[in-house]
Amino acid sequence: SYESEVIRLILTIQQEEFGLDIGLEQQSDLLQIGKHYQENGGQFWLARVDGKVVGSIALIALENSRAALKKMFVAKDYRKTGLGRQLVNTLVDFCKEEGIEEVYLGTTQRFVSAQRFYRNYGFEKILKGSLPNDFPLLDVDDTFYVYKLR
Repeated sequence: SYESEVIRLILTIQQEEFGLDIGLEQQSDLLQIGKHYQENGGQFWLARVDGKVVGSIALIALENSRAALKKMFVAKDYRKTGLGRQLVNTLVDFCKEEGIEEVYLGTTQRFVSAQRFYRNYGFEKILKGSLPNDFPLLDVDDTFYVYKLR
């Protein structure tokens, strides 16, 4: 029921704030969140303030007790408020319950603050070749991290 708000949040950050050449056509998962994330052992969470979607984070289950963190976005006015940490905490708690041992993510060099956030949380930067074979890459991904729960 929040599909249009989620799409607006993500595309606004990607296109308008950071000038990324990516649209909804490269992210068709946003049109089928239940099928793409939740039906395959993953999840999709939203952060809302006063009924408005201001953040998102998603998890895709991968093989061998691994997962991919996807769609981590926080509206500009809500960054550095602890909201991002709450979203990642929710994802990590879910991973612990599901027996997931490693969480991988791909991002872009343009998201400098996001990379600092991930490193401060405990994610370690890795080379693209260290990603699991079933990791879902986006064309804009050029920087990669892993978080080990064990």
